Amino acid sequence: MDLVLLAVAAVWGGVTGLLIPRAAYRFAVEPEEPWRTECPAGHAFTGPLGGWFGPARCPACGSRAQTPVPPYGDEAEAPVPYAPGALAPLVTVLACTGLAAATGARPELVGWLLLTPVAVLLATVDRRVHRLPDPLTLPLAAAAVLLLGGAALLPGHAGSWTSALLGGPALGGFYFLLFLINPDGMGFGDVKLALALGVALGWYGWELLFLGGFAGFLFGAAYGLGLVLLRRAGRRTGIPFGPFMIAGALTGILLGALAA
Repeated sequence: MDLVLLAVAAVWGGVTGLLIPRAAYRFAVEPEEPWRTECPAGHAFTGPLGGWFGPARCPACGSRAQTPVPPYGDEAEAPVPYAPGALAPLVTVLACTGLAAATGARPELVGWLLLTPVAVLLATVDRRVHRLPDPLTLPLAAAAVLLLGGAALLPGHAGSWTSALLGGPALGGFYFLLFLINPDGMGFGDVKLALALGVALGWYGWELLFLGGFAGFLFGAAYGLGLVLLRRAGRRTGIPFGPFMIAGALTGILLGALAA
C-alpha cells in the first residue's frame, strides 16, 4: 500500500508539474504589465480555463523559431518552450513523493498534494520576476483552510485545524511587521504567502510553525551569503524570498508529518 501511495503521489506530481511552465510563463510579468495571453510566437493561448493549463510548448499553433543548424547555417524550425520545463516538474514530483512518504495515508495528505503544485508555481514565478501574484497567494491560503478543515473532519488525521487557523494570521502578521519595518527588504506578496504557509505549518502545532518559518529565513540567508561570497551579488541585492519561504514550510511539514 505504501508503494502504491508513493507511486500515486509521484504521478500526481509529474502530471501537475508539467502544467507549471506554461502558467509560470503567463504569470511571470512585471507588476504593471498584464498577464501574458500569447505564446512566444504571438499565438493566443487556448485550452482549458482560458488556456492557463497546457504543456510547455504551444500545441495548437506549433510555436516555432528559426534557428541556424551548423555547420551550414541553414534555417530549421525548432519548437519554442514557454520556459525551461524540467525543474518545476522534478521539484513537484520530489515534493509530492516526500510528503506522501512522511504523511502516509492520513487525510491531510490530500491537502498537501493539492497545495504543492501551486506552491511550486509561486516559487517559479517569484524566482523569475521577484513577484508573488495575488491570484495565487490568496486562493492558496483559502484552499489550505478548506482542505485542512475537511481533513479535520475525517478519522485518522494528525493535526489541529484550530492551530492551523491561528497559524496563518500569526505568520502573516509577523511578515507584515517585517514589511512595515523594511518595505524594501520584504515584499507584500511575501506577507500574503505567509498566510497560506502559516495555515499549513500550524496544522502540526506551534513548534513546527516556528521551525518552518525559521527554516525559510535560514535558507534565504544561506543563499544570499553564497551569492555574496561568489561575488554575484552585494549586501543590498534583492533576492526572491518566496522559494525559501516555501522550502522552509515544506521542511516543517515533512518533520511534522514524520513526528505525528
